[in-house]
Amino acid sequence: MDSSVERAVIVTGAGKGLGAAFALAMASEGAAVLVNNRLRQDQPDSAGAIADTIRAQGGRALANYQDIAAPGAAQALVKAALDAFGRIDAIIFNAGIIGPAAKLPDMDIAALRDVLNTNFLAQAALAQAALPHLLASPSGRMVFVSSSAGLHGVRGRIPYAASKGALNAMALTLADELKRTALRVNVLCPYAATPMTAQDGVADDPRLDPAYAAGMAAFLASEACSANGQIFLAGGRRYRRARMVEGRGASAPDDSSAWIAAHLDRIAAMDGAREFSGAEAAFADLYATIDMTNTGG
Repeated sequence: MDSSVERAVIVTGAGKGLGAAFALAMASEGAAVLVNNRLRQDQPDSAGAIADTIRAQGGRALANYQDIAAPGAAQALVKAALDAFGRIDAIIFNAGIIGPAAKLPDMDIAALRDVLNTNFLAQAALAQAALPHLLASPSGRMVFVSSSAGLHGVRGRIPYAASKGALNAMALTLADELKRTALRVNVLCPYAATPMTAQDGVADDPRLDPAYAAGMAAFLASEACSANGQIFLAGGRRYRRARMVEGRGASAPDDSSAWIAAHLDRIAAMDGAREFSGAEAAFADLYATIDMTNTGG
């Protein structure tokens, strides 16, 4: 292990946009960074450029060109970080693709598989490969970069929204499974103007510079972060937390759908809504309120 490295971080998809901002932010706080971004034919070496920038500023960085969706990529990324820095303390899982825009009738199932493979399955593989090393760190951190599309859905982007919803569910489950360890797992849903969000003829909003969401990524990947199993949104230096919640609901006196139709407003009401630490806790809460003698309360 390289004793000169106090904290080593992998940032995937770090050649441009949000990933580049995250890598630069981590380096500015003293971390050694493996700057991962696949190298496309006839395209500039964006990962190398970010690594060069970090080194020019006195930091420590190494470019990595692994395509995270390729077979064996997770193991190769972990090995590259260990070979370079001797340890892995945090991963910012940023690499992802948006996929083609299409509503369900026109959606290409092959494209759906591609998006799920990159945005979910590749992330799971990297998390699995790196887990022993993150657990060996005194302050291991996983930061899964997701999207509000995975919270609320987004028109015309079923593959992307589904992949990010799956990512959110995996991250929250991991956080629950690992809560008795020093490893902390959280989700970041950033808003930023990036090559992925660019529209022809539309100028980027300067308030949505990727750097303005990078502070939250750097915090979640840091030793200072004690949060676990949380979803944070960030953009324009504005931050807030998101969570799935359940309302109080209501109990029916019989099995008819007519009662549900007549009382749907009460069933759907969100006053007094609460969040739960996991699906088991949510079920236990509902189960405790079951009253088979109820007459419609």
